[in-house]
Formats: sequence, C-alpha cells, structure tokens
Amino acid sequence: MKTLLKGGTVVNAAGKQAADVLIEGEKIIAVGADLSAEGCKVIDVSGKLLFPGFIDAHTHFDLDVCNTTTADDFYTGGRSALRGGTTMVIDFACPNKGETLQYGLDLWHRKAEGKTACDYGFHMTIDDWNEGIIEELPRMFEEGISSFKMYMTYPAMMIGDEDMFKALRKMKELGGIAGVHCENAGVIDALIKEKKAAGEFAPASHPLCRPSILEAEAVSRLLKMAAVADVPVVIVHLSSEDGLKEVQAARARGQKVYVETCPHYLLLEDSVYSKPDFEGAKYVCAPPLRKKQDNEALWSAIARGEVQTVSTDHCSFTLKQKDAGREDFTQIPGGMPGVETRGVLLYTFGVAEGRITAEKMAEVLSEAPAKLYGAYPRKGHIAPGADADIVVYDPAVDGLITAADQVANVDYAPYEGVRTAGHIAQVWLRGELSVEEGKLLSEPKGKYIPRGKCSL
Repeated sequence: MKTLLKGGTVVNAAGKQAADVLIEGEKIIAVGADLSAEGCKVIDVSGKLLFPGFIDAHTHFDLDVCNTTTADDFYTGGRSALRGGTTMVIDFACPNKGETLQYGLDLWHRKAEGKTACDYGFHMTIDDWNEGIIEELPRMFEEGISSFKMYMTYPAMMIGDEDMFKALRKMKELGGIAGVHCENAGVIDALIKEKKAAGEFAPASHPLCRPSILEAEAVSRLLKMAAVADVPVVIVHLSSEDGLKEVQAARARGQKVYVETCPHYLLLEDSVYSKPDFEGAKYVCAPPLRKKQDNEALWSAIARGEVQTVSTDHCSFTLKQKDAGREDFTQIPGGMPGVETRGVLLYTFGVAEGRITAEKMAEVLSEAPAKLYGAYPRKGHIAPGADADIVVYDPAVDGLITAADQVANVDYAPYEGVRTAGHIAQVWLRGELSVEEGKLLSEPKGKYIPRGKCSL
C-alpha cells in the first residue's frame, strides 16, 4: 500500500514548500501539492514540518576506550538516534595499531548488523600507516567506505605529520575524504604534566590543558599539509573561533575545506567544568567546551555556510564510568551523549531563535552530510527516488529534555531541563513509521548503506 503524508510543509536545503509526500515501499515517489489520495493510507501532517531524515556522521557506538566501553552500543545508540530523528549514522570502524583495516571493518559489521534501529555506514580510522594499509585502501572503497579518520592527538591513534601527509596524498589518488581531529598533542601533554605537578586534578583543569589556540595550531598545520597534498579535508568537531579563523584563512588562499561542529560547541560553555561535586566530569570531551564567544562564532559560521555539517560525536558514558577520573581528570572517559537531542536543539536554538533558517537546518543535518559522505541522492533530501526517511516536526507543541525520558543508555542528560521549541512527532525510516510521539514502534531494522565518493 502507498502512504500519503498530507498537508505538511516539506523542508529541503534548497527551500520549503507546502506539499504532500507520496511513499511506496521504501521510496518517495512524488512530492507536490494536492496529490491524489486514492488507494493510499493517508497520514494528516497539517501544521507540521517535514525534514529529510537526519544523518549523524560522527558517532562512537560500542567503542573500547579509556579502559572501558561506551555506554551505548549499536542497539541502544541506534534507538536513541532514531528517536531523535536521525535515520542514518556513520560510525567509526577503529582497528588498533597492528590490525588490518579489513579486521576493523568486519568487527564493526558484527557490532552493528541486526542490532541498529537506524541505517548506518562506517568511516575507517587510520591510526597506522604501512604497505599493508596502503594495499587495503582500494578494497575499502569497494565495500562502501569512502571516508577516513585521522588524529593529531592521542598516542594510540595518531600517526604523525609525515604519515598523515602520505595518507592525504593517497586520498587524492583514490578520491577519498579524510576527517581529522585537530589538537596539538605535545603541548597538551606538557600542560597536563604541569597541572598534575601542581596537584590540580579536578575537571576544571581539562579545558586549561587543551586551549583553543592548540586546536587552531593543529588546524593550521593540517591545512598547510593538505595544501601541499592538494586535497580537500574535513575538520571534525570544530570547537572554537580560533580554529574557524584558520579555516577562513585557508579558504581565502583557495583551499577546499569542510567543517563539522557539534551542538555542545554551540550551546555549552567551559564554566561547567568548575561545577561542584565532580559535576564537571559529565562534560569532559575533546576538544573541550569553549566560551560564549565561540558558541556565537560557530552559529554565525553555520548561517554563512562556513560550517557544512552538525554532528554529535556521540560518545556516551555513565556517571559511574566518568567516576574513574575522580582523582585524576585525565582518567575521565571523554565524550558525551547527543544523538537523541541534536534535531530538537538545532530547531530550538537555531531556527526558533532566528540564528538559522529551517532550510539551513535541513542542509547541515541532512543534505550536506549525505553529499559529503557519498550517500546522496539516496539520502539527504525529500524528493522522488530518495529513501522515504522523513522527520515530522511539530513546532506547536513544546518538549522537555530529561535523562528520565531518554532511551540512550546514559543516566544523565547534558541539557537536563531544557524546554524545546516543538518536538519530533514522527520518524519514518525507509517508508515505515518507526517513531511516533517518542515511542519506538519496531525492533531494529537499520541497514548498512554502502557509500560512494564526496559530491558536496
């Protein structure tokens, strides 16, 4: 049977229009005014906004890190994502040094297959560089992996400037795209040693050891390497105005640079690290939260089109897991939950407050990540031929964010008590109503989505 979503306003990156959406099977077959309802199941979405299913291109589910494993695996994380309007995540397959890329990819397939409520893909982490890795790279593209992650910090993951440059050259040859975590590892380590020597072990020391200028230095260094390699790159989870200025300078030189930021860098400030009773540990992530000035700079950059995507870097831990660093801030597992609240936060503090348009929200949450990571036109827009991934947003009935209400496997919410402007009324995944008024309606039906090359 066909399904007709009737009476809503369709919001794509290119514009919005009062239009009906006709679905058959897993696909959208028509978008337009006053579509015929004959032989269709009709769903009245009058007064609602219809966004393309959101894509979160930066999640960490079922990841072993900091002597523990993230609280959300693909089952709980996928449910949390879908409830928040995210119909596709792109997680990170992370082989350890000495392991093959294929081993990492096979492992992540086993973690996700049959367990994930939303559709999913994988980036491949490169934390080693040798002839074996080089020989494996073409196979990754054959298996639908066209994007790769590298780190300029964390000894277990970073590969150094020489190998990073070689990897960037290889991306140019193969047509891949690399996303890079940009912080200056050496100076961070020196500052950590200073804080420990001074006996300053509380969460308040965390942002002081990772100041925004160290993000900016690493962004600058990466972009100069990318200029020599003559290849575009993605700056993942950009957190600061300092880092943004380096991107602007590179673009002024003619470079192509893509930028991702996250809701916590738009909405939270580093003063939270000084909360009493170890409350600051909830917000420990890398890069750390910044200042109000950085929040506003990034909002403005989104509005101007200087930031292409807003992902979450969802990397969740329970309060008990965070407590491992009570005596030493460097032992606090770094990361926060976010995949369940990204859509309502962008609408509430972006669209409803006039910082960005609804079309821009559709761009940074749906179309741009689909194009950047090779899932467009199957994903990322509401149009004939696309997967029927649709978020039905009700702007008239507000919501409330609480830990008690979330399905993520975490016992706190970074935005506890925030009242949202509107809420997500329905989520459709490939033509099936999968979430209604916050209730998940079916067991996991997410599929692995092989991806092509960047088209942004």
